[in-house]
Amino acid sequence: MAKLACALAYPIEFFSGDDPEEIDTGALSFRSLSKMSAKERDAAIAAGVLGLELSDWVESEFRLPVANILDLSCETSPEAAAQTIRQFWGLGEKPIGNVLGLLEVNGILVFSLAENTATVDAFSFWRNHRPFVFLNNYKSAEHSIYDSVHELGHLAMHRHAGTQAGMAPSRAAEREANQFAAAFLMPENDVRSRMPRFITVDTIVSAKQRWRVSAMAMAYRLHDLGFLTDWQYKSACIELGRRGYRSGEPDGIKRETSRVWQKILAQLWAERKTKNDIARELHIPIDEMEGLIWGLTGGPIGRPEIEPRRLRAV
Repeated sequence: MAKLACALAYPIEFFSGDDPEEIDTGALSFRSLSKMSAKERDAAIAAGVLGLELSDWVESEFRLPVANILDLSCETSPEAAAQTIRQFWGLGEKPIGNVLGLLEVNGILVFSLAENTATVDAFSFWRNHRPFVFLNNYKSAEHSIYDSVHELGHLAMHRHAGTQAGMAPSRAAEREANQFAAAFLMPENDVRSRMPRFITVDTIVSAKQRWRVSAMAMAYRLHDLGFLTDWQYKSACIELGRRGYRSGEPDGIKRETSRVWQKILAQLWAERKTKNDIARELHIPIDEMEGLIWGLTGGPIGRPEIEPRRLRAV
């Protein structure tokens, strides 16, 4: 045990304590299924296990908002599901100014992926009555917003997918979550009332700022709603790629930050308690603690100074 602790730079108490709670992998939803290797998937799940440890500590110290998500497992239309959630939360048709804050106030606990795994965009799951979302904050702000709403679609529409079928949400479920995210972030009535009849690439770049999505997501939504023909959509994607919008957002928006984590850390700081103190209580290295909230608290975005360790089951 001492050799393990030394090799992995983990406190020895981590290995001598109770076994951490395992995540029900059958109920997990992952994006980028075609790109993600089993090794990367297992690394992300390991990060999720540490997130549950931190979640238990937070809920023992603070009272968090309760989950306020409708169970739409019987809804067959992602577009209708998105409209239902918007109506339930009283959002109307307007663009959402802070998606991360909206999710948190409705009881979703958001973590950053501690594993710097480029092909894992996000994943989500229910644990008891608490929904969790883990985001890859190394992507663009627009990408993270879309990912978070994609996971909201899973939490609302596929809550029982794993328990009923004994397997993770399917590729069809991934398509439904994508349709949900597009409809939730870019409501059809709002898009139709705002967009001109003739759409250019410059129109798409301008429109994406209003709905706070990537240029590619905006183009796809316009094509889905019939504003762009197949040929126009293909041409727009080629031009957007040439301008650098396939790999990022040259004129990207400011990254959203977590109100919950900011308030938690501010309160702890007022009590003279630091993230190092929390890490010691959880028996995990400080870089693992940092990795779970990296990019969510308003700090600098990018690779942590110390890259989080990659635990795996053996």
